[in-house]
Amino acid sequence: MKRSWRIIMGLAALAAILITLSACGGSNGFTANREINVISRETGSGTRGAFIELVGLEVRSADGSVIDTTTSEAYIANGTSIVMSSVLANTYAIGYISLGSLNDTVRAVPINGVMPSTTSVQNGTYPIFRAFNIAVPPGISGLAQDFIDFVLSAEGQEIVAGRYIPVNSNAPAYAGAHGMTGTVVVLGSTSVAPVMEHLKEAYEAINPGVVIEVQSAGSSAGINAARQGTADIGMSSRELSVAELAEVASIPIAYDGLAVIVNVENTVSTLTTEQVRQIFAGETTRWNQVPHND
Repeated sequence: MKRSWRIIMGLAALAAILITLSACGGSNGFTANREINVISRETGSGTRGAFIELVGLEVRSADGSVIDTTTSEAYIANGTSIVMSSVLANTYAIGYISLGSLNDTVRAVPINGVMPSTTSVQNGTYPIFRAFNIAVPPGISGLAQDFIDFVLSAEGQEIVAGRYIPVNSNAPAYAGAHGMTGTVVVLGSTSVAPVMEHLKEAYEAINPGVVIEVQSAGSSAGINAARQGTADIGMSSRELSVAELAEVASIPIAYDGLAVIVNVENTVSTLTTEQVRQIFAGETTRWNQVPHND
């Protein structure tokens, strides 16, 4: 049963026509006694790394190594868009995405009775949030540094505030030189990439001779690219490890909530962080084991 739905979900995520026809979960409605279909991100995803830590899925063994207790039955989605399209295509699915990527094709579940929003993350009432970081190697080019200065400036942080939470609401105005030329490669997290695209567009408008290449490849890939010199800047939606920080600096550029999402036909009313952990660990397996709206 589990294996069958995982195959179906994989096909649904790749087949746009099936997703369109399955929008809002189809015409059969929602039945609470059905099995929960868990969708998680791939190993190395910064979103997964942050999520498992924040909801308690990350535990340490006796030898100190970290164990990810996400159920082995979870369907693994390689990117935010695949999580969203998979939840859209399956009435009984649950996943998690960046708050900044949330739209009305899926439904965010209140956690501890609080809906994810910029305000609830900012005031500390929404419990699942993380930092967006950039990994910066030593000796970066003057152009790459100027782009970072723009990202952290008042103008850059205003762009961040469009969908995320700025790290500095009183940042100084951008004072970089105009008329610069060259290319900066920014690679990494699929969650950070959308806001980086907006930052890139604004910076290129100021410096039309500059090309900022934003490539989505996952947080670990972005950090490693910065470490190896194949990217000027890495994007990460998780905290960097001690080993990574020995080679690159980590600079937060925004804060973001992680939204737990379900199909729009799902009637679940709210979940606690412990209930989220139990679902993603495979301990809670049916929708009628959690609260629902009448």
